[in-house]
Amino acid sequence: MRPFRPWRLADQPARPVSVLAFFAVFLALLALADAASAATIAGTVTDPDGRGVPAVRVILTSALGTVAATETDTNGSYEITGLPAGRFTLLAIADGFQSDPIGVTLSADDRPDVGVRLRLSAIAESIVVSASQIDAPLSRAASGVSVVTEAELDARQIVTVADALRVVPGLSVARSGGQGALTSLFPRGGGSNYTLVLIDGMRVNAFGGGYDFGHLSAAGVERIEIARGAQSAIFGSDAIGGVVQIITKRGGRPRVEGRIEGGSQGSARTTVDAAGATGAWTWGGGAERSLSDGYTGGSSNGENVSNDDDRLARATGTLGWRRPGGADVLVTGNFSRDERGYPGPFGADPSSYYSGIDRVSRGTNDTAQMGARLVHPWSSRVRQRLEASFTDLSSDFTSPYGPSASGSRRFDSRIQEDIALSSALGASAGLEIISEQGASTYVTGGAGQEIPIERGMIGVFAEGRAAWRDRLFVTGGLRLDHVSRHALEADPLAFQPRPAFAEQTIDSVNPKIAVNYLLTPPGATRSTTRLRASAGTGIRPPNVFEIAFTDNPGLQPERSRSVDLGIEQQLAGGAFIITATGFFNRYDDLIVTVGRAIGVASRYRTDNVSNARARGLELSADARLPVGLAIHAAYTWLDTEILSADGVQAAPAPFKVGDALIRRPRHQGAFHLTYARSGLMTFAEVLGRGKTLDLEPSFAGTTYICPGYTVLNAGAGFDVTRNLQVFVRALNLTDREYEETLGYPARRRSGIVGVRIAAGR
Repeated sequence: MRPFRPWRLADQPARPVSVLAFFAVFLALLALADAASAATIAGTVTDPDGRGVPAVRVILTSALGTVAATETDTNGSYEITGLPAGRFTLLAIADGFQSDPIGVTLSADDRPDVGVRLRLSAIAESIVVSASQIDAPLSRAASGVSVVTEAELDARQIVTVADALRVVPGLSVARSGGQGALTSLFPRGGGSNYTLVLIDGMRVNAFGGGYDFGHLSAAGVERIEIARGAQSAIFGSDAIGGVVQIITKRGGRPRVEGRIEGGSQGSARTTVDAAGATGAWTWGGGAERSLSDGYTGGSSNGENVSNDDDRLARATGTLGWRRPGGADVLVTGNFSRDERGYPGPFGADPSSYYSGIDRVSRGTNDTAQMGARLVHPWSSRVRQRLEASFTDLSSDFTSPYGPSASGSRRFDSRIQEDIALSSALGASAGLEIISEQGASTYVTGGAGQEIPIERGMIGVFAEGRAAWRDRLFVTGGLRLDHVSRHALEADPLAFQPRPAFAEQTIDSVNPKIAVNYLLTPPGATRSTTRLRASAGTGIRPPNVFEIAFTDNPGLQPERSRSVDLGIEQQLAGGAFIITATGFFNRYDDLIVTVGRAIGVASRYRTDNVSNARARGLELSADARLPVGLAIHAAYTWLDTEILSADGVQAAPAPFKVGDALIRRPRHQGAFHLTYARSGLMTFAEVLGRGKTLDLEPSFAGTTYICPGYTVLNAGAGFDVTRNLQVFVRALNLTDREYEETLGYPARRRSGIVGVRIAAGR
């Protein structure tokens, strides 16, 4: 059963179809353009002992972002051709290493030889695309951004993105059961629908911002970028609390990798991914299939559990073409299907409401995404970026009450101009048009027919960036979003009738400012101190059910304000790094049900009358030793509070003023170490959190405490040959009984064994 979802792009205030037509004309004109530069940079990248290092990514950046990139050969040599004249910065990116930035000035037909010396580093340099309107080195990002690299994912044998995020300070992950169960991410005390999720630049959130991390796989991922704090000045709606961006593998030396693994609870997983470059072409892609029988033991009332099984199939692909000094074209696709049973909350039952195992409820989710990007440098100072993507999310659910369906569709188009005002000053401006709709079996019109909820968003944005002597980096931006919800017909047959809603338009302005300051010049000393600070605002427009099941025609977006201040201390040239960040977030205009406790706050059933705040401290320490040992420790102290609703000294039921926000632990920590040497790779990690406030699992009518927990995971891999590795991992080694979400037992002790076959690296 599918919801009725007519796709009416023509009804939007500005037509994305016309934008696509412009794209097509522009592409045709581009085919006639000629490359206009002949400068070349070449050199060798060496390790601390002076030996050439292969497979190092060499990046050339300017005020426009990344200008060109290549990879070193087996001897550590590199060459970048077809470069325009100008002032650039050269960086080398390699796991476990850093390099000092090297300034390079090029004239036409220049061919300088630029050598790069690497040094051991606890955190590798990376190019990030989530901290500003352009891609930029992680070390220069003014906002607080964390990156989880492919090497870290491999070392810890990470299966899902959610598990990778557990060691990132400031993020809380709550899974409602075992493999594939509903998994929520809470950024710095924000809601589970406060994180914008992108895969290769394509939005994957549902209408209204919701996202389930349960099936977001880490297979074929090059890196995961996490930008904490409100990011709506860059990304617009849904980036109210943070951004998680998944970058899949693409380009580099041709390589292919496959894994087969299996273990406890009848789990089995097969993945294959490949990436490479040939001449002007780059490519990448992967496929995965996994399954699990889930938990089949006893429940809290003595029943045997069933219907906890999980299935996933997915495929991704990218294809790119880049002309030296000219156009860069990329096409991306992401497709998946998952199916899971929902046995219900068979764990803790504090109110004795649990009625027994649900052996009927099952859900199937389908995701289909296609996107295209064109970047064209008009000159060494001006660059244009065009993007377009289409996303279709559909879900079918069967319960004891019958079948239902829901879904979201989105068309996103964007044009952006980047300008280098000088080698130290850059600016960007552009326009983004989003056309989306959401639907559900339960959202109906006057005759009981299914109707969609449609919304258009036009975002106009601008950003300025300044750099001073590779020490001070300032980024400031502003975005105006014009949000237009289409008219919605009445539903007089509903249990609580909905009146007709006229078209609603809302304008929201979201600014952001961020500063990154290095106290000492790069390379001047082996001990450096870096300060970071940022402030911004964010919005999240209402979701399908918030619009469909209210009598309020004027629901506004939820809003956030965030401020953070951090310090990073590097020792021994970066081999030891300690970071501390304090933050404060205020959440206003939260959409809640107006019950008797706050009835005087609004005359509607639901309204933007609730408020909350979160403050905290993020601490992390990283070390990398020459013997092949890497250590990471993280701790987050989080203090959240539900504030009084507008106009009353009370909070929405079942909460009271002063309560903590649910599923946000006050204390949370992670520690992991990895060791790699002579074909052996091992890891061990400890993850834990304190108690949280949670809802009664069956009816959510009252609150209870969900106890804290500490779990230990470990694993090892051994290279049998250069292309074959055998690995094993054990999760929850102490067989701890615990729940991340009250009523839903987490996975008990389990083991996985597998083999990995790789070629080309």
